[in-house]
Amino acid sequence: MHVDHVQTANPAETGLPFGRRGFLRSGVMVAAAAGVAGTVVAPATSALAHGSAPVGRRRVPADQISIQLYTVRDVLAADPAGTLAALADIGYTKVELAGTAGLTAAAFRALLDANGIRATSGHFGIPQPFDATAWRATLADARTLGCRYVVHPFFGVDANGPIRDAAVWRAFARDLNRAGAMAREAGFRFGYHNHHFEFLPLSDGSGRTAFDLLTATADRRLVHLELDLYWSWRGTADPVDVIHEHRGRVLQFHVKDMNIDSGFADPGTGLIDFRRIFAQSDVAGVREYIVERDDAGTAEGRDPEDALDTAAVGYEFLRNIRF
Repeated sequence: MHVDHVQTANPAETGLPFGRRGFLRSGVMVAAAAGVAGTVVAPATSALAHGSAPVGRRRVPADQISIQLYTVRDVLAADPAGTLAALADIGYTKVELAGTAGLTAAAFRALLDANGIRATSGHFGIPQPFDATAWRATLADARTLGCRYVVHPFFGVDANGPIRDAAVWRAFARDLNRAGAMAREAGFRFGYHNHHFEFLPLSDGSGRTAFDLLTATADRRLVHLELDLYWSWRGTADPVDVIHEHRGRVLQFHVKDMNIDSGFADPGTGLIDFRRIFAQSDVAGVREYIVERDDAGTAEGRDPEDALDTAAVGYEFLRNIRF
C-alpha cells in the first residue's frame, strides 16, 4: 500500500458497515445500550452486580476512551484505511494496537495520522526467552507508532494447558522487570494484560495464584496492570478487589462485557456492573478505558462487520455512563 498521499477514507465508499448499513443501525443499538436517560445500568439481578454503586455525576473523560484494535482485526486487515476512518467517525481519537495489519510501523502511523487517531498504547509481547536486542527493536517500532504504553498481552498457557508452576511464573515476572526497565529508559510505561489463567492456584500448595506471584515479583515501578475486567470476572477475581489490592497500579482498563453464558457481549449490554468498577477509577489510577470484544472475527463465527457495531456501542457506552 502506498502511503505517500494518504486521505481519510469515506466509510460510504469503503464497503464497511457504516457505508452499507449506515450509522442508523448502530444508533439503535447505542440507544438501547445507553438508555433514555443516558445512563447505562447493568442488570440489577446479576450476580456480578452485588454492591452496585449509585448513579453519580462522574463520567469517563473523552480523551481517555480508546479501543483495542483486536476487536476490529478482520475488517482492519481487509481495509486498514477505511476501518480507521470508520473508528474516527464514531469518535475515537485513541486506539490500542494489536499488530499493524501487515503494514510497516511507519505506514500504519501515516494512516493513524491521516485520521486524527493516536495509538497511545500497543500490545507487544516480550521475547521468550528474553532477548534485549529484539525487545529494543520492538520499542523502536512502538516509538514510531507513537505509543506511550507498551503492554505484554498474554501469558499462562503451554502445550499442557494452564501453567501452574510457580518457578515458571517467577521467571516470567523477572523478564517483565527486564522489559519494563528497558521500556522506562526508552520513555514508555510498560504493562501486563491479564486473562483468567493468572487467577488459578499454583501447584505448590501455597494457596497463592499466579497473579499473586506475578504482581509480587514484578516491580510495580516497572510493570503496571492493564486490567481486563471480563477476564478478571472469568477468573472469579472481583475487579474492585484487584484494584484495592493494587492501588495506583491499574493504569488501563479493558472494558469488555459478559453475557449470561459467560461469553462476550458488547460493553454495557451484559452482566458486568461497570459503574461499580469505574467508581474506583481514582483508586486504580486508571488513565485509559479501552473497548474490546474478543469474538469479533470470523474465526469465532461472527460477522466481522459486526465489530464496528461493537466499536460504536462501546464508545457511546463510555461517553454516557455515569458513576
